[in-house]
Amino acid sequence: MKRFLTSLIAVLAITNLEAQQQTPKLVVCITVDQLRGDYIEYFYNTFGDRGFKRLLNEGLVYKNIRFEFSNVDQASAFATLFTGTNPCFHGITGDSIYDFEKDKELPCLYDPAFLGNYTHDNYSPKNLISSTIGDELKIASNGRSDVYSIAPDANSAILSAGHAANGAFWLDNYNGKWATTTYYKNVPWYVDRFNNGNESLESRIESMVWEPSLPLKQYSAFPYLMDDLPFKYSYNPKYKDCYFNFKSSPYINKEITRLTKQFLEFGGFGSRSCPDLLSVTFYAGNYNGTKNKEYTREIQDIYIQLDKDLEQLLDAVDKKVGLVNTLIVLSGTGYYENEVTYSEGLSLGGGDFYPKRCVALLNMYLMAIHGQQNWVKGYHDGQIFFNRKAIEDAKLDLGVIQRQAAEFVLEFSGVQHVTTDRELRSGDWNEGTANFRNGTHHLGRGDLIIELQPGWTIANGDEKGKKNTSVVRNNAVITPLIFMGNGLKPAHIYREVKATEVAPTVTHVLRIRPPNACNQLPLSELLNY
Repeated sequence: MKRFLTSLIAVLAITNLEAQQQTPKLVVCITVDQLRGDYIEYFYNTFGDRGFKRLLNEGLVYKNIRFEFSNVDQASAFATLFTGTNPCFHGITGDSIYDFEKDKELPCLYDPAFLGNYTHDNYSPKNLISSTIGDELKIASNGRSDVYSIAPDANSAILSAGHAANGAFWLDNYNGKWATTTYYKNVPWYVDRFNNGNESLESRIESMVWEPSLPLKQYSAFPYLMDDLPFKYSYNPKYKDCYFNFKSSPYINKEITRLTKQFLEFGGFGSRSCPDLLSVTFYAGNYNGTKNKEYTREIQDIYIQLDKDLEQLLDAVDKKVGLVNTLIVLSGTGYYENEVTYSEGLSLGGGDFYPKRCVALLNMYLMAIHGQQNWVKGYHDGQIFFNRKAIEDAKLDLGVIQRQAAEFVLEFSGVQHVTTDRELRSGDWNEGTANFRNGTHHLGRGDLIIELQPGWTIANGDEKGKKNTSVVRNNAVITPLIFMGNGLKPAHIYREVKATEVAPTVTHVLRIRPPNACNQLPLSELLNY
């Protein structure tokens, strides 16, 4: 009898462990671009019970994700979340790169080798030099798993899909169709249907009017609103920026949800012998028409309506696959864009930094030392690039010139710190410059990396006519991370986690290898999952 009870207890323990460690049939990665945890808190009372509140009540919630590099943007954030490593390894350091030979800024994923499908843009994941969660799932399943992504923009779509995905779809800025690249070979019939006829956004967009979804008195999260007037925006495809503006309104999330539900209905997700992966990107940033304002009803309404879209998505997954069979992963991107200009008379002690002027003076300084030559190519995204061929032809030491230039630029008003490419390559960096090392890749890095003091304005023009100005801020953005479904018990974890820990945690639950450049362990709360 004693032996029987011992065996029964062992069987029950193993059965319980297997139930807890069941591999999900489907992973849905929900990434909300520019999501702010503080806004979720501020707007909490306006949410329903089955969107944000459901995720917070039923999920394993981490309060904040930390990105280990400066100047986080859409491309670098998505690449980091889905590869489990920083830009120094995955190679995506920002939304754009600069071709100084052609004097032209290019998208970071630009690839003329592949045509656009429903778009004139040319993209591929070629410049992403690490594998992603989806790539490893494809390898493990020998191609049997389906991997798709749906997003407002090409960067988020392609980087969350990876190299081996079945498809990646985004909304084109010019025609409003669901676009992709011929790099991916599969366009499901229901995507074609959405791009044509009565299903197309073009045929419906003129009937869409964005107005407050709640009475004005309920938009009370910010005590800094300047007027009591409601907002009202409409969209006409005859105007150039129609779809561009549309993509920063709550309607983009509704379109994302609409197409995602079609994938769930007709794509067979969760019905295969191997798990599938569906990456969905929502938008929670400022509306394009209000980026010069810090506090608006528009941003609160974006969150209120996003809450409803999350509810619809969770319900659709539960109905088709079952949340018990699905791992939901929700995260933000660790940055927030605005273009706030301060009222006249408000002085915060900063000033204007003119990159073009800095480059011109630096070039004159180097000419005075090393002779008449264009030693500096230009400035892009906080970095100064040298004419390395001229330096090589003159048989000069690149490291010496970088150091001379760094000392010169450090004397400019507003410059907090300057580090050199040679220092980062040689390992001569410390905790203060670790962000520069993590956030850049040695193959495309500038010769000087410049950090400005907070409050200074980067003026990408000249003194007579400043254009494209941006104010430097170094505020941390609270970015929650939530795992829900597939037998996970609800909990709130108050420690900070790294963005590079997300991918190895997901692959651990899937029982596959982490992406090939990832050297992080899964989050400890899911190690025994």
